[in-house]
Amino acid sequence: MRAARFHGRGDIRIEEIPEPAVRPGTVKIKVDWCGICGTDLHEYLDGPIFCPAPGEPHPMTGETSPVVLGHEFAGTVAELADDVGDLSVGERVTAEPRLVCRSCPPCLAGHHNSCDRAATIGLAGGGGGLAEYIVVDRELVFPLGGVTTEAGALIEPLAVAHHAVGRAELAPGASAAVFGAGPIGLLIVTVLRATGAGHISVVEPSAGRRRRALAAGADAVIDPLAETADERIRELTGGAGADVAFECAGVDSVLAACVASVKARGTVVNVAIWSRPATLDMIPLVLKEVRLVGTICYAGDHQPVIDLLNAGKLSVDPFITRRIDLEDLVENGFQALLDGTGEHIKILVRP
Repeated sequence: MRAARFHGRGDIRIEEIPEPAVRPGTVKIKVDWCGICGTDLHEYLDGPIFCPAPGEPHPMTGETSPVVLGHEFAGTVAELADDVGDLSVGERVTAEPRLVCRSCPPCLAGHHNSCDRAATIGLAGGGGGLAEYIVVDRELVFPLGGVTTEAGALIEPLAVAHHAVGRAELAPGASAAVFGAGPIGLLIVTVLRATGAGHISVVEPSAGRRRRALAAGADAVIDPLAETADERIRELTGGAGADVAFECAGVDSVLAACVASVKARGTVVNVAIWSRPATLDMIPLVLKEVRLVGTICYAGDHQPVIDLLNAGKLSVDPFITRRIDLEDLVENGFQALLDGTGEHIKILVRP
C-alpha cells in the first residue's frame, strides 16, 4: 500500500509498504481522509520531536524512523479480528490515536492523556492515517453513525478543543475569550458555541482568521495590533472581564493578556504547546486569584464530539479548506500550510 513516511527533518516520502494485518482485538480501517496537523508540520520542520529518531526505538511502540504519519483520520472498517464482533465491515469509523501504558499513576487515576509514556499513532509508530490502511485496537475505534468520514477526520482536533473547554469548567452562558484563531483556537470557538457558552471574543491579528472566527461562532473579534485586547474584552463584558480565556498562541505577551482579560477569580486555560519556557508576571494573577490550568489531548472526549456532530450542533465544513491526494502531500499540503498566508485551516488528504 502507499503511505507517507517521516524519514527525518524535511524528508517525507510517499512509499510502497506492506499492508498491515489484523491481530486479535483489532480493527483494520480503510482510510478515507486524514488531516494534516500542526504537529506534523513541526516534525517536518524540526523533527524528530515526537517521531522516534533512526536507531532509537520509541519506548511505547518499539519503532524507529521511518514511521507512517497521520493521526487525524477516518474511514471504513475493512476487516475485523475474529474476536471483534460489535462492528461491521463497511461501517464508518474514526479512532483515538493515543497509546498509553495503563500502569503509571496518571493512567491508574483515569487521566490517560497525561500518561508518563504516552505515544501518538501516526507519530511514534503503530501505523498512521496517511496510508491506505491502518490497524488499531478495537477499544480505540469509534463508530461515526451519521457523521461523514470527512467530518470524522476532524474529530481528533475537535476532541482536543472539547477537552480544553471542559478544563475551563464553564457554567452555561459564561463568557470566553480565545487568543489565537489557528485551527485549534477556531475549533474551541465552535465547541464553546455548541456547548452553551455566552459571549465569545476572539483575539487574532490576521484579518482572514478573524473572519473565520466570526463564521465559527464568535460574537466579537479583536485585532490586538489595533486595540488593547484586555480593555476591549472588559468593555464587552460589562467591565468585569471574561470568565475564561484560552491561550492558543504560546507567546508571553498573549499569556499576560489572557490573565489581564479575565475577571477576578477567572480562569486561563493554556492550550498552546510552547516551544520554550514561558515568562509571566505573577502579580496580576495573584491579585485577581486567577486560576491557570493546562490541557493536553483528550480523555473521554471523542464520543461527546461525535454526539454533537450527529445532533447537528457542530459543523466542520468551514474549517476544511482543501482536499488533496497523498501524492500531493508535501507540495499542496505541508507547503501550503507553511506559506505564511493563513489561507488554509485544515487540509484533508485522501490516501
